[in-house]
Amino acid sequence: MSGKMVIQLITLAVLVVGAGAVMAGEDDHAAIESTVRDYVDGWYAGDAARIERALHPDLAKRVVRTLPDGTEYLDTASASNMVAYTAVGFGKGKLPEGYVNQVTILETTGKIAMAKSVSPEFIDYIHLAKTTEGWKIVNVLWEPVEQ
Repeated sequence: MSGKMVIQLITLAVLVVGAGAVMAGEDDHAAIESTVRDYVDGWYAGDAARIERALHPDLAKRVVRTLPDGTEYLDTASASNMVAYTAVGFGKGKLPEGYVNQVTILETTGKIAMAKSVSPEFIDYIHLAKTTEGWKIVNVLWEPVEQ
């Protein structure tokens, strides 16, 4: 097989694989950002309905924690945990005056997306899925912002 033929086969493979990846449009980008903002801004506003709107019922929000003996484990919160924590105001009043939470959409395809949120307290890496009810957050891996 000649070098030219190998290049043609590789190019064809890239085109075929690339054809399967449908990029999200501008409407999806706006909806993804809105969903992430409902999640993070809803937390700081103490708005349980807003955060619930953003979360898939099967949400898994995780952080790596370390016990005093050095043992690490994943601490997990569910959608119902997050709604309850928001309702009692765990995040309310912690947003500094004039601070705007930073939301960056890192990657999108047809029905999945990944975003990053930076707030005064947390860095969240967020996986979203496009459902019949719109974009919903299904996974969050987070850590505290270094002070």
